[in-house]
Amino acid sequence: MVTTHAKKNLINSPDRRQTREVKVGSIGIGGDNPVRVQTMTNTPTEDIEATAQQVVLCYRAGAEMVRITTQSPKHAKMLTDIRRRVIQLCSHDVPLIADVHFIPAAAYEALKTADKVRINPGNFLDSKTFKKRSYTSAEYNSEIKRIEEKLAPFIAEAKKLKKPIRIGSNHGSLSDRVLNRHGDTPQGMVEAAMEYMRIFKNHDFENLVIAMKASNPKVMIAANRLLIQHMDDEGMDYPIHLGVTEAGNADEGRIKSALGIGTMLMEGVGDTIRVSLTEPPEAEIPIAYTILQSTGRRITKTEFISCPSCGRTLFDLEKTTNQIKEKLGHLKGVNIAIMGCIVNGLGEMADADFGYVGGGPGKINLYYRKDLVKRDVPQKNALNELVALIKAKGSWVEPKKVKK
Repeated sequence: MVTTHAKKNLINSPDRRQTREVKVGSIGIGGDNPVRVQTMTNTPTEDIEATAQQVVLCYRAGAEMVRITTQSPKHAKMLTDIRRRVIQLCSHDVPLIADVHFIPAAAYEALKTADKVRINPGNFLDSKTFKKRSYTSAEYNSEIKRIEEKLAPFIAEAKKLKKPIRIGSNHGSLSDRVLNRHGDTPQGMVEAAMEYMRIFKNHDFENLVIAMKASNPKVMIAANRLLIQHMDDEGMDYPIHLGVTEAGNADEGRIKSALGIGTMLMEGVGDTIRVSLTEPPEAEIPIAYTILQSTGRRITKTEFISCPSCGRTLFDLEKTTNQIKEKLGHLKGVNIAIMGCIVNGLGEMADADFGYVGGGPGKINLYYRKDLVKRDVPQKNALNELVALIKAKGSWVEPKKVKK
């Protein structure tokens, strides 16, 4: 027999893994901060107006920081004008992240203009030409030493300017050196990042955020699990950024993202997330918050429980559910159950704060937790009566006005 306490323990997620706080502009990642949501623009960086407009659109959708492609020093300098225009448009200094590949000079310039700089250990100081080569231990260590010598001045500059760095390892862009030793594997992804992390730590720089990304959720999950093992073994507590890169669009992109990001969040790992969709970037934000809500890592809206309907359903469940969501979706942390009949009533809505349950043709029963409060309310009045009940129990707040 399983006791109630044991049942609770069986479904509880692990506590969130403790990490250090890293500041990105005015936003804190890790530590006691909520899991942060970010996205990335898809406009040409040189189109300052379009990029600034998209940053603002993402910010108003709920993005707390926005990454921008920074292909060259010239593009890095443009972040100053983009930031200025963003502030003009929305009166808020949205944290901007420079996304750098291949060109270290772009990263140096981005340290002056961005709130965080993302570098990829697969192509920052290495290359990928699919060249086959065997390394002796001495040769491999010599390559690590070469990387450290080239990274040292960049680390010194980041330290001087107090800018955080994201070390982002991608499954699809591991260097030839790493591929030849570790293969195209989660182990290779992790080791590519760990090499850089050890160098940064050796130079007393720990203002880092780490990411393991792959288009395959299983690879992404395996890499993050392995990363945590290595970090714990070496006493590293850097915040983790989660994402399934190149997830696609529509249902496929959403499901892949939910699987990869959601699994790690349920295991207590993750301090900031991005849902990568082949869609406008602002479309990523609601999905990110839904994943956080569903895993219980960040509650930002109402939690709805509704049955799929069946032959016993006593009202148009889909239409009614949508009406209730539209009216009550802003009640952060409130659980509302919408059930088509009494069969799915009390039992299936046991965790709800309020219940809207079909009691008979055209009649609704309203519950507060497990208590039947009003019986046989005419359906045309039921939503207003539910609002009144929520207000009477002290759970109502007025919806915020949408920013234009």
